[in-house]
Amino acid sequence: MKITTIIISSLLLMFACFNAASTEEKDTSQQFLSKDIFDLEFANDPRISPDGRSIVYVRSSMDIMSDRARGNLWTINFDGSNHRALLSSRKSYSSPRWSHDGGRLAYISGAEGSPQLYLRWMDTGQTALLTNLTKSPGSISWSPDGKWIAFTMQVSASQKPLASAPAKPEKAKWAPPVKLIDKLVYRVDGAGFLEAGYSHVFIVSAEGGTPRQLTKGDYNHDGPLSWTPDSKNIVFSANRNEDWEYQPAESEIFMLTVSDGTLTQLTTRIGPDSAAVVSPNGRYIAYTGFDDREQGYQLTYLYVMDIDGKKSRAITTSLDRSVFNPQWAGNNKIFYQYDDHGVAKLGSANLSGKTSSVAANIGGTTLGRPYTSGSYTVAKNGAYAITINSSHRPADIAVGKKGKTKQLTQLNDDVFAHKSLAQVEEIFWKSSFDGRQIQGWVVTPPGFDSSKKYPFILEIHGGPFAAYGPNFSAEILRYAAEGYVVLYANPRGSTSYGEEFGNLIHHAYPGNDYDDLMSGVDAVISKGYVDENNLFVTGGSGGGVLSAWIVGKTDRFKAAVVAKPVINMTSFVLTSDYVNYFYKYWFTGYPWEQPDEYWKRSPLSLVGNVTTPTMLLTGESDYRTPISESEQFYVALKLRKIDTALLRVPEASHGIASRPSNLIAKVDNILAWFEKYRTDKKKEKEE
Repeated sequence: MKITTIIISSLLLMFACFNAASTEEKDTSQQFLSKDIFDLEFANDPRISPDGRSIVYVRSSMDIMSDRARGNLWTINFDGSNHRALLSSRKSYSSPRWSHDGGRLAYISGAEGSPQLYLRWMDTGQTALLTNLTKSPGSISWSPDGKWIAFTMQVSASQKPLASAPAKPEKAKWAPPVKLIDKLVYRVDGAGFLEAGYSHVFIVSAEGGTPRQLTKGDYNHDGPLSWTPDSKNIVFSANRNEDWEYQPAESEIFMLTVSDGTLTQLTTRIGPDSAAVVSPNGRYIAYTGFDDREQGYQLTYLYVMDIDGKKSRAITTSLDRSVFNPQWAGNNKIFYQYDDHGVAKLGSANLSGKTSSVAANIGGTTLGRPYTSGSYTVAKNGAYAITINSSHRPADIAVGKKGKTKQLTQLNDDVFAHKSLAQVEEIFWKSSFDGRQIQGWVVTPPGFDSSKKYPFILEIHGGPFAAYGPNFSAEILRYAAEGYVVLYANPRGSTSYGEEFGNLIHHAYPGNDYDDLMSGVDAVISKGYVDENNLFVTGGSGGGVLSAWIVGKTDRFKAAVVAKPVINMTSFVLTSDYVNYFYKYWFTGYPWEQPDEYWKRSPLSLVGNVTTPTMLLTGESDYRTPISESEQFYVALKLRKIDTALLRVPEASHGIASRPSNLIAKVDNILAWFEKYRTDKKKEKEE
């Protein structure tokens, strides 16, 4: 009896321990969780001082109370010492710009209400409010003599009503007044419906005062703004053609005389000429552009011309990559940024056209997906500062000189030092369509064991003329943290592989990029650790197009999430904010002229084939790929009784991840949709 009692008691204790262990919550202390997104920080807009001794940068963090990114200004010496806050509060500060002598810093802040231009004396830390503007300033630029700061600003234009409303009785509650739209481009993603007005160039005294508008006319004038060394002229780009609304890829370089506002046009070709910067000696202007052939993807070259606009010549023709953001380092060397095989790099060229790579792994300023990104600046002595990143860290500050780069900050060690993160491996394969080599990256979960089988997600980039790389991505890390193997890739049409590769989808998108991606899926499956019964697919924007295209072409995926897609090319071309672009560069004519061409390239044409459970996900204020596109696919699937759902993100534009909570909601709902259809999870529950 006693022995029996002991045995029963022991069994009860063992059962209790087992039951407690089975119901105990999983230890997630080392896992990258959704809530960790609010803890992320990243460096942006690094500005190296003219003498190359120190850097001021924007340190962006996530304000959990306002659900927005907040930028403060921090400084660090070139040798990594004296890392400290320059302007830090719950308010935001942006666009730090050194005066040419390094003694003052201009910046923009809305700390006292609307965004204004401020000045800080670097020796004393004293600050001053310089402006009382009605609109936000942009593209701020110091004159070399330190007396003026140039900037661009929107100037409202009057719009005569079509009809005058009768007088409203006092205290009457009438409907809001009608809104008259008479422009071709009348709304822009992220900005909403446009107020009538144009962007103009202004200057204001560095001692404060009333800004003076220098440009006039019903045209937009764009930065960057670059002064001549004598502080008498400003160089910038604009499209001042009468038909400018219908010319989305057209701009010229202009020189503006500050004293009287005289404009001199320096370039004349058909195509975009922009990003003009004057050499320190005032002899040359470097700029970027191309001869427009109305292709979906066209390489942007670096050009140099004499200060009067003569003797223009391309100097990066030996580099089969687009270049941007040119900056002079002395009078014979020009730095620039470019993307190569998914990696953002810093390059340089001399006036003879000799190019070289200076630094790599620039990026980390887009937290959501692993796009190429980032920026740099260069000092007079050739020292540079960049935003540097990896697949495990957003942007930090790095500096270098003569090609030797050193990382200075570790802004996210407090978040990630104790976390177990996914591993990212580069992979290449041959497309089943034509044997062309395709590059991608395989992401394996923490604690990965190649002898086991894992569910799989194919994640597809947007654009489609864009590039993923071995860059930080909160979304990818979250998928892997939940146990998925993830593949992301750069199929044909992606940038950073040259003009020929980018134009393989010219007038043929979506198309054989589908074959590239399916071959990538097969390449990862061949490694032996993917559960072929649990394949999932998702992508946003251009990736949403391809996700919808994929479920119309194959049933091999258990479920799909199609984010902010184009579903019907006709409705997209006529409702997107780029109505002046897509019909001309993605097609060869209007939808009513080529209905068959538009239809055969629309995922909606394949909806009759879809059997895959598919969720749609789009921002309600998306004007790039309006939510009406998602609604069409959702209703079509519903009518066919296919498992589907429509996730609408209130107030979100095309950049859903711009607010941390939206990024979290996007990832968590994608994971929840996939979990709903995972058969391995069902087996675990049954067991």
